[in-house]
Amino acid sequence: MAENIAFGIRKQPDCSQIVSEMLELVHLTALGKRYPHELSGGQQQRVALARALAPEPALLLLDEPFSNLDVELRRRLSHEVREILKARNTSAILVTHDQEEAFAVSDQVGVFKDGRLEQWDTPFNLYHEPLTPFVASFIGQGYFIRGQLLDPETVQTELGVIRGNRAYTWPAGSSVDVLLRPDDIVYKPDSPLRALIVGKTFLGASTLYRLQLPTGNQLVAIFTSHADYPTGQEVGIAIAADHLVVFPAQGSVAAHETLQPTTAAR
Repeated sequence: MAENIAFGIRKQPDCSQIVSEMLELVHLTALGKRYPHELSGGQQQRVALARALAPEPALLLLDEPFSNLDVELRRRLSHEVREILKARNTSAILVTHDQEEAFAVSDQVGVFKDGRLEQWDTPFNLYHEPLTPFVASFIGQGYFIRGQLLDPETVQTELGVIRGNRAYTWPAGSSVDVLLRPDDIVYKPDSPLRALIVGKTFLGASTLYRLQLPTGNQLVAIFTSHADYPTGQEVGIAIAADHLVVFPAQGSVAAHETLQPTTAAR
């Protein structure tokens, strides 16, 4: 394994010292004499990272680096890679189709559609301040519902009047589509606004509910898992959309049911 890491720096006089530093950096100091087949998948990935970092590159390209690993190992290793890159002060471009992986590793994320960069921004802004309907639908989960713009910051919808943090320049009365994320819908048992539970996914600390409104439109909401509401039950809900995401109306489409593009992250 040590020889593997030294592949690109063998002619440097301080090669052994650099290899030792790389082994320590990736937490494999005690395994330097092992062969590749004696390492786990995660250890092999860390060796590959150490080999790439040894020559001190100005920029590192990571192309689907965790694609062959199981879900839990991918999650853990993505955090480790971020810490290692930060420790070396090395910039990297990560190409991945996994949003969670991109968000875990990257300070900035770019979303591409058909070879065109739709938005380059922080993970927070991609989720809460998407610039295009495609980014809004691709990042995270959610549904669009139809609304009517009352003023630059207010929209009338079947869920009532929603006031957000953004001002829009379209004329009052414009037909718009409003994106509602699962965290925009909160459980409120005494609310007159009711929705029917038509599906649910237990996530551990929370439960993701698919809700149907009286009009037939659907939303998704995340409630704490301490209470368990069965499919077929009506629940009271309220809207807490601090980030108002609105686009000119193009038809109500389930936001998560779109073709997934490549995500490049840095």
